[in-house]
Amino acid sequence: MNMPEKDCTYETGTVREMVSVALPMVVSLSCDTLMIFTNRLFLAKISPDAMNAAMGGGIAAFQCSSFFVGLIGFTTALVAQQYGAGDRVRASRAAFQAMLVALAVWPLLACLAPLSGTAFEGMGIGPGQARLQEEYFSILMLGSGLNLLRGALNGFFCGIGRTQVVMLSAFAALVINGLVSWVLIFGHLGFAPMGITGAGLGVILGTTAGLAVLFGSYFLRANRREFHVASSFKYDSGLMGSLFRYGYPSGLELMLNLLAFNVIVVLLHSRGQVTATAATILFNWDLISFLPLVGMEIGVTSLVGRYVGARDLNAAHRATRSGLKMTWAFAAIVIPFFAGFPDLLVGLFKPLAADPVFEEAAPLACSLLRLTALYVVSNGLLLVYAGALRGAGDTFFTMIITVGLHWVLAAGMYLAMKHMDATPAQAWALVVGIFVFSPLLLWLRWRSGGWQKKAAGLVPEGMEMERFTGQAK
Repeated sequence: MNMPEKDCTYETGTVREMVSVALPMVVSLSCDTLMIFTNRLFLAKISPDAMNAAMGGGIAAFQCSSFFVGLIGFTTALVAQQYGAGDRVRASRAAFQAMLVALAVWPLLACLAPLSGTAFEGMGIGPGQARLQEEYFSILMLGSGLNLLRGALNGFFCGIGRTQVVMLSAFAALVINGLVSWVLIFGHLGFAPMGITGAGLGVILGTTAGLAVLFGSYFLRANRREFHVASSFKYDSGLMGSLFRYGYPSGLELMLNLLAFNVIVVLLHSRGQVTATAATILFNWDLISFLPLVGMEIGVTSLVGRYVGARDLNAAHRATRSGLKMTWAFAAIVIPFFAGFPDLLVGLFKPLAADPVFEEAAPLACSLLRLTALYVVSNGLLLVYAGALRGAGDTFFTMIITVGLHWVLAAGMYLAMKHMDATPAQAWALVVGIFVFSPLLLWLRWRSGGWQKKAAGLVPEGMEMERFTGQAK
């Protein structure tokens, strides 16, 4: 079996290698962040209700597909492990199993589009926002399979370390979404203004553009030859079994974590338009700090998975430390903006016409944003250690810890707002205070080395054990 060629320009697992893999993913997810952010910013110029509905409907749509997003997301680690073991045929075949899952569940998810009905109003959301939210949700559910297919192909390119392709895909999605949304939301270039419907169509067309870039790269002659793509289009029970066995905890984790986050959002949105608007502005900026860190997590997962496949634990440890260093550097950029310039950040969402709801919500949004600066570092540490453990196959433990954390946060928010009569700022301060200590258990798990037993079961047999079983430095 041929091992992947070693790049001799730098030592494996170092910051330089992590930058080469993770930075394109950071840029990629920053593009995805800007796509969501831009739509909400455009809608904020129309009304707070439209902006709030885009957030609520978008989270609800993602919630419905979240299990499969997380499951397919394990493709990165699965492909990386096959690639690290030198088996390029199985690397591409692993990606095809994820595509099969995406195609199989797409019709089921699309059927949810007309079923939301009065569900949003039943959550205590105002009727104006609920109607717009239902409209946005329906459009996103009809196109949900496009995002799953994109996730499968992203997993392939991340797994083999060619994250530049994912970056180009995300950039294409950002540009097309921005142009289409600008035209359709406001009614430019002869189109009638479509508001939130235009925003939903922008997301669908942007996702389609990104998917086209991925498919185009996947079927390039060089890629077809190296990974024997033509022979990959077949069901593989072993790889499909590995995808579900090790990927279901990631899918369940994402679904339950997002559900807990949705509880927090609904609790804030149910407090009225002012609190809902302040919370939406907060989470828009929180997204700016969160998704780039997810890019670093994916980079860590890819490299740790690759070196677990190659049975080189020293490199896996170095890759994790490199991810931590990048996280600290990113936090050093974000924290001063959140803590020092919240008025400027909140002011970007001011509607074109004077709006009393926004004027009342702005001071609260500034207070919430200053508090958020406190947990940026903790969020990064949590994601890096979670990515390292997933790359090593320790997905179940990671699921238990992260899901438990998110539901502790949701329960804290519920108790504070429903039983302690706390203000939104006080309740959010409680959530931030709990989150600051969130990475501790994952760090202890990584340090203990318990994940190595999981890693041992993921790599192919027939390889020497010395590098894998030897104590990592």
